[in-house]
Amino acid sequence: MIHTRRGLLLVAALTFVIALIILFPARIAYQWAAPAGFAASGIHGTVWSGQADAVSVDGIYLRDVSWRMHPMYLFTGKLAYRIKATPVSGFIEGNVSIGIGGTLTVSDLTASLPLQMLAVTLRVRGLQGTGSLQIQKAALRRDRLIAADGVLQVANFVAPRISRQPIGGYRAEFFTEDDGIVASVEDADGAVDLAGKLELKHDFSYSFLGLVQETPRTPADLRRRLQDVPPINDRGQRELRAEGVMQLFPTRP
Repeated sequence: MIHTRRGLLLVAALTFVIALIILFPARIAYQWAAPAGFAASGIHGTVWSGQADAVSVDGIYLRDVSWRMHPMYLFTGKLAYRIKATPVSGFIEGNVSIGIGGTLTVSDLTASLPLQMLAVTLRVRGLQGTGSLQIQKAALRRDRLIAADGVLQVANFVAPRISRQPIGGYRAEFFTEDDGIVASVEDADGAVDLAGKLELKHDFSYSFLGLVQETPRTPADLRRRLQDVPPINDRGQRELRAEGVMQLFPTRP
């Protein structure tokens, strides 16, 4: 039992805060706190549990978005939710939390989605294929990527900069290191043999260095491009380099 007046006041305050979160309309919270580049429509329910018919995040469109709060995380200073959403095809489901310092963390996330929806973010016109994603943990702080651990698998990959024909499937496994994110990249059932390393810095600049070798399945246009690069060994492997910056956030005024 609680015998002190101070204890009773603390319980009353906590009860009030929890009740406010449970009952606070999600539509009003969206109007107050929606960040730049974020738009939603058909919002129902509360901050605790609700749905939105459609959500757009910097050009990425999702349907049937639902959320439900993990209440125990409130005691650690975080707002944490279980999120489900439907892209144009596929699904997204995982945990999302926001800490007091503004750190956004994604964990236990699985997704299957068309790569077309990432074309603007990755600055790759004509991007096509299907991506399957499993994220153990990824974290952003002040628009900086500070952690990413998981696996991305791509099927029926098409990138016109490389080839206008599908070039098969590839796999990347991501690990968090002190100065950024590192991923090992390899072909699964790709039209070329590929093995390489991707480095992704905290500011979303990236560099890739790999070895690629044509196979009997390599499309003719890609084969011609590869022949312009001299082999670096007697196996016929060629060095592949790429670098740039991912644009994951809208430009702020």
